[in-house]
Amino acid sequence: MVLDLNKCLGCQTCTIACKKLWNRDAGTAYAYWNSVETQPGEGYPRRWEETGGRTATGEVKRGEVPGIDEGYGRAWTFNHQQVRTEIGSGVRKPWLRPDAPPTWGPNWDEDHGAGEHPGTNHYFYLPRLCNHCTHPACLDACPRRAISKRGEDGIVLVDQDRCHGYRFCVEACPYKKVFFDPERGVATKCIFCLPRIEEGVAPACARQCPGRLRFVGYLDDPEGPIWKLVERWKVALPLHPEYGLGPNVFYVPPVGPVAFDGAGRLVEDEPRIPDALLERLFGPRVHEALRVVRDERARRRRGEASELMDLLIAYDWNASFRLPTGTREVL
Repeated sequence: MVLDLNKCLGCQTCTIACKKLWNRDAGTAYAYWNSVETQPGEGYPRRWEETGGRTATGEVKRGEVPGIDEGYGRAWTFNHQQVRTEIGSGVRKPWLRPDAPPTWGPNWDEDHGAGEHPGTNHYFYLPRLCNHCTHPACLDACPRRAISKRGEDGIVLVDQDRCHGYRFCVEACPYKKVFFDPERGVATKCIFCLPRIEEGVAPACARQCPGRLRFVGYLDDPEGPIWKLVERWKVALPLHPEYGLGPNVFYVPPVGPVAFDGAGRLVEDEPRIPDALLERLFGPRVHEALRVVRDERARRRRGEASELMDLLIAYDWNASFRLPTGTREVL
């Protein structure tokens, strides 16, 4: 999958589509297989970038299991009964509010930018799901061999009949996209909408996205959008490539506006989103990817043809998803 961050609205439609379809068990009320967080920010779970992954020699690095309250944020409950009882009573106007003051939750940092207003203030949205890595740390960390990677499409799955709930997979995943169901005592995670993929239908998060920012296909298909964005144009990059897992979800980094100077004038050579932030997320190749996107945008503004812009604009929504059914070799 490729996600163009220049088009993400932060509307969470993808999050809700996934949650409603796959992840409604009581034990995973706190868990979101797909989430959208605001960058810069602490993310979901909180400070997920700090633990897990692999060592310099390729061994699985033991990380931490985030706590439900302080890491993920327990699902909030609301005063629905009070509102239903008091509404129309004429005593006072009831307000719908959480039963207890919330302390953390998905996208807690929503729209909290960084920098100085109006000169360098900035933020952007970062949708995240399981990266279905080529070398998944969660798979290697599982002593029960309950996690597997399908050869035909590269989807990483958990066999919950084999899982004993050790949570080593949660520790090892540096993206923290494996969750633990404390009621059933098993690991849960994104299955990349496996039943839909097998029928040639894109995952729900992609099909429901109103911004048309998601592209789905196979990395070895030269006629598909993934190969074109990752290999041909090289504008789609993995998240934290230094983790060494070979993530198979890629991002077109946000171009972002330029900064203002003290007099409120645009400064053409000073990006508002700091280079250091983008390098931390997408590695040093981010600068070349941004240069290509800017050049192709300029080409289109001059009225010239641009295959890359036509692809990213997604005039034909069906062209964003190329999922022929049947067996296919992957990485």
